[in-house]
Amino acid sequence: MYAVIEFAGHQYKVKEGDKFKVNSLGAKEGDKVKVEEVLMTFDEKGEKVSIGTPVVDGASVELKVLDNFKGEKLRVFKMKAKKRYKRNKGHRQHLTLVEVTKVSAGAAKKAAPKAKAEKKEEEA
Repeated sequence: MYAVIEFAGHQYKVKEGDKFKVNSLGAKEGDKVKVEEVLMTFDEKGEKVSIGTPVVDGASVELKVLDNFKGEKLRVFKMKAKKRYKRNKGHRQHLTLVEVTKVSAGAAKKAAPKAKAEKKEEEA
């Protein structure tokens, strides 16, 4: 089963056993994190699909923190021509490596925004 989650300001397509990097969580290695912001769930064949409005009710994804580390160094170079101005800075983003341990599906919300819009049109 796959799930699309919103986590740490980004969206990820995940399944059980996947490992991916996210911005630093501040959690220790071995900690478990539960994500309830599941936007969509679906099986491998795409037959059972639940799309949330905006999230799927009852769906969650459990993550296990594997490692905290720094990413590759980025160089930031500024220069103004003919002014003798040069600045060279480096930056290393703090990252966390997480593994998906469990994906549990839920039921999508049953909202009918079209029916509400039709009622408003009939009243007018």
